[in-house]
Amino acid sequence: MNSDQKIPPKKMNLTIENLAQAVFIVNRHAKTAPNPKYLYKLKQESLKKLIDEGRAKKIGLHFSNNPKNSQQQSDVLVECGGYLFHIPPTKTDFINLPHLGKLDGHIRNPKAKLSLNAAKAMLQSYTGITNQDSSPSNHRYKSRTYQKPIFKKLGERYS
Repeated sequence: MNSDQKIPPKKMNLTIENLAQAVFIVNRHAKTAPNPKYLYKLKQESLKKLIDEGRAKKIGLHFSNNPKNSQQQSDVLVECGGYLFHIPPTKTDFINLPHLGKLDGHIRNPKAKLSLNAAKAMLQSYTGITNQDSSPSNHRYKSRTYQKPIFKKLGERYS
């Protein structure tokens, strides 16, 4: 790994290709992260902003490979800089977008060489979203200070 991949550059080039690569890296790491909520939020907000700016476009709806509590669930297919992504649909997406059926497993995104930290830094500077909870999984394991037990003689009251 190069030293420039560990530390994000001070002046980032926010082209469509670079942003699409960053979204791809964040999405790939979110699939296996222990707490993926922040990474998925960063992906979704980045794609939403790219769509609003006209730098990405919604193509259609796909049936989801992993529906949550139902038998069928659809996701919106978004194209951005040669990459394809899925985001949750809105009500207007069901009206305005064509349904493309099942996901084609033969279509793959191009490879991207970017570290997760650089990708997160790029998307954070683009969207303005920051990670509020720096240690997401450690909040329930905070160490408590030891409190010595109080023993009273039989019949005495605690006051």
